[in-house]
Amino acid sequence: MLRITDDIAIADWELTEHFTTASGPGGQNVNKVATAVELRFEAARSPHLPEPVKRRLRRLAGRRWTSEGAVIIRAEDSRSQARNREIARDRLAELIRRATETPKKRIPTRPSRAAKRRRVEAKKHRGAIKGLRGAPPPED
Repeated sequence: MLRITDDIAIADWELTEHFTTASGPGGQNVNKVATAVELRFEAARSPHLPEPVKRRLRRLAGRRWTSEGAVIIRAEDSRSQARNREIARDRLAELIRRATETPKKRIPTRPSRAAKRRRVEAKKHRGAIKGLRGAPPPED
């Protein structure tokens, strides 16, 4: 059981772990020991996640969301298989925690009359400065 929040906990049957050899430095150990973990969470079929959370999770997961509706997290940071498992579970929990936060609705605002006036005056001032850079007018 993976606890995300007080309300949301993910059952073990929803998580699948697959171990592979990690890439990068590590000598003979990397070639022999399957330390990298690929954690698969069947998010679309999960009865523990509310529908709005699933939608936000799909958007947040990006490329990690598969066409079948699963989230795949890969961890190969550590040389220890147990530590990589822990890292992958933490990343999944953090991703779901971020998906539980409802975004604040944006209230459109308009600039005040004084702000518009200041903007136009600043543009005029800047234009005047640039105008003074040119060659002086010819004297008759």
